[in-house]
Amino acid sequence: MPRALLILLSFILLCWPASAADAEPQPCAERRLKVGFYAFFAPVSYSAAADPDAPEFDTHLGYEADLLAALETLNGAGLSFTRQGIALWDEIWLRAASPDFDLVGGGITRLDSRRYDGDGLERIAFTDGHITFRQSLLMRAEDAQDLDSYASLNSQVRAGALLGTTGEFRLLELTGLVDADGVLAKGVTVHTPQGSLVADGSEDFVITAARETDNLAQRTGIEPPDDSMPQVIYMGGDSGESELIAALLDGQIDVVARGQTGNSAAALDSDGALVVGALDDLVEYGGFSLDIDEPRLLACLNDKINWLTDNQRIGYEDWAANQNVFMERADL
Repeated sequence: MPRALLILLSFILLCWPASAADAEPQPCAERRLKVGFYAFFAPVSYSAAADPDAPEFDTHLGYEADLLAALETLNGAGLSFTRQGIALWDEIWLRAASPDFDLVGGGITRLDSRRYDGDGLERIAFTDGHITFRQSLLMRAEDAQDLDSYASLNSQVRAGALLGTTGEFRLLELTGLVDADGVLAKGVTVHTPQGSLVADGSEDFVITAARETDNLAQRTGIEPPDDSMPQVIYMGGDSGESELIAALLDGQIDVVARGQTGNSAAALDSDGALVVGALDDLVEYGGFSLDIDEPRLLACLNDKINWLTDNQRIGYEDWAANQNVFMERADL
């Protein structure tokens, strides 16, 4: 190799950063962002008040609240946030494409299918993942041996779910009520306020974590076509998953299908009455949504979120052990 070329390569290597993790994030343009957050997903994202009419409803608490607070102080980034609680989960991620919000969070799983609206138009983008999720079942402690897997959920089991979540979709998929594309199995009965519908195995009956066919949008329950699948009961549309936890403790349902993080927190709060089981193998990543036409903001947020999480090396477990972990990282 010519000596001049060798000298040039050596200079480039000396100047190149050791890794993305070693490069400090750069300031963004000064900007105040309107942030909407789901108010009922403790401990990831929740409101200081359960009543949407209470002044404290817009006080953001939890993992994502602390991550955003650290982002505001990070290296003079120039970003600040005005936060507003959101009570309804349904397609919450798409609200970042509305004039109401610049950024939306609340334990939202990053799915490509969620980037599109009902007309198939790409409306939002997701930041890089800052938290991992695995789906699970929450159950009463006395049922732990009988309901230790999704395969153990038969037609006598009443599974509670929040409509439009990845917890709902994985429950339906893993028990065979839908296929991988969300098409309901033939013979599944879906209850709605307008009456009951029986799926014919076609794409006229679809439920995924991003959308559903219009005829199933107001579903209140599902009955299986045979004994090998569970019943599904929908709750929490107005008040979040706390309604599901109360129904489980009262014996109205037998399991709650949702993420391990929320289920583990509920089990801890139950003083041993509830336990978590049937941990899903699939790992999901949660992020914030923003308008698809904000590429510079997206790049800025990714730069800073990746710094605060040390490129996903710092996550929920670290925050649960030390809730100042992101602020400490911001101060480095």
